[in-house]
Amino acid sequence: MKILEIYNAVIIPLILGMVELLKRAGFPTKYSPIVAVFLGILFGVFYLDQGVKQGIIIGLILGLSATGLYSGSKNVIETKKEE
Repeated sequence: MKILEIYNAVIIPLILGMVELLKRAGFPTKYSPIVAVFLGILFGVFYLDQGVKQGIIIGLILGLSATGLYSGSKNVIETKKEE
């Protein structure tokens, strides 16, 4: 059994979108990584149906990946603005 199927990788941009919606609704930006990890854990436990322990680990991977993707793309955009 594969722990994280490739089609489940679409959860990462979904987490990004949900965090962005929260930020636009007025949620403080500095808490975005925490929200992303929390949402990842929720998806890992309740959506992926791997059991609680595996769901938490997979959720951490998803949430941290979403956080890294966000900060990585943000850094690229900020670097281009400086040039």
